[in-house]
Amino acid sequence: MIDRRPMSLAPLAILRIIFGSVMVISCARFAWLGWIKEQYIDPVVHFPYAGFEWVVSLGDPGMYVLFAVMALAAAGVALGAWYRISSVVFFLSFTYVELIDKTYYLNHYYFVSIAALLFCLVPAHRMFSIDVLRRPDLRADVMPRWVLDVFKLQIAIVYVFAGLAKINQAWLIDAMPLRIWLPAQSDLPLIGPLMTLWWLPWVFSWAGMLFDCSVPFLLWNRRTRPYAYAAVIVFHVITGMMFQIGVFPLVMIAMTLVFFEPGASRTQHRTSEVLARMPRPLAIVLVAHVALQLVLPWRFLLYPGDLSWTEDGYRFSWRVMLMEKAGTATFTVWDGASGRGGIVDNSEFLNAHQEKQMSMQPDMIVQYAGFLRDEFTRRGVTRPRVTADVWVTLNGAPARRMVDPQRDLSKDQIGLGPHSWVLAR
Repeated sequence: MIDRRPMSLAPLAILRIIFGSVMVISCARFAWLGWIKEQYIDPVVHFPYAGFEWVVSLGDPGMYVLFAVMALAAAGVALGAWYRISSVVFFLSFTYVELIDKTYYLNHYYFVSIAALLFCLVPAHRMFSIDVLRRPDLRADVMPRWVLDVFKLQIAIVYVFAGLAKINQAWLIDAMPLRIWLPAQSDLPLIGPLMTLWWLPWVFSWAGMLFDCSVPFLLWNRRTRPYAYAAVIVFHVITGMMFQIGVFPLVMIAMTLVFFEPGASRTQHRTSEVLARMPRPLAIVLVAHVALQLVLPWRFLLYPGDLSWTEDGYRFSWRVMLMEKAGTATFTVWDGASGRGGIVDNSEFLNAHQEKQMSMQPDMIVQYAGFLRDEFTRRGVTRPRVTADVWVTLNGAPARRMVDPQRDLSKDQIGLGPHSWVLAR
């Protein structure tokens, strides 16, 4: 049911300012650390998502221009300057960058794309904005509650599905992968010595699951909200200290502020337009979005095998830091005429992070095999076949072979179907 009761627009405007500011910082961080060049300009090959092969790197200087446009658009969102244009440009530019190469997929980048899309659809520029200074008639003090409820629901989806994904034997009973990760953090200041306590991985595992499953509901309750938000801050600060997860802790701490609601504005300036009935196209978009968010995380049930091994349906399902997985992949290109083969030096084509991710993700293995087939065809190899000897370890278990080393992986294709080239674990 859509809640059209009036409430102050201030929380949404403040959220807009914080979100846009964090995104400006994120863009600057990418440029400062050299990641634009390292991730999107230097690599010879990229790993696009199925159906998005048309999304390609713009090279140099195109990628720098794209990030500059993204940063300017994020600043426009923060300032509420030409907001409708700025929000759309930021959403499109950020999402384009994320679609270039699945190597760099992270749940928090996915969340940023979703939040950016939602900002395109709501009147976050009608308070505390340059647009209001330019056009005072845009000013509004109140909005219908459904506007903020959309953000609350999205955040709840993230947390709850992250929590449900943790309800499994590896996480709760075996305390994996935290039994691997926590001792490695023993050099942290103050809390470092605690990381070696034998029972701590189980405490963290259960606490993490219970936190994710319960915190949205505790944030929704006015009485428990302050304590829940304090837990959000503590949780994300600790995970930010322990793991290299970029701006994600800051983004989540900022976004959960939407659960704090002041009452409706006393002046109720320009209420008639703001409280108008939700446009039908907008209602359709929002309902479709929520339905998709509720269905996507369950799609793994359509695929056979161990999800953590095959990774069919793993991305876009809020499975946040659930496993420790690593692999090695040795590729051989065979000449179809002579039958002779040669081992490929992966570093000739991939950066270190690309090789690391490719060596344990089945769809990327096949994409790389297809690239090698095309590359060595250009180099004069006749009807090249591409095989790979891939060994992967999951949560500290002994390494196992992931694909048939005799299979020509260049003939396989990625899509919506199961990864049939993956050997059972």
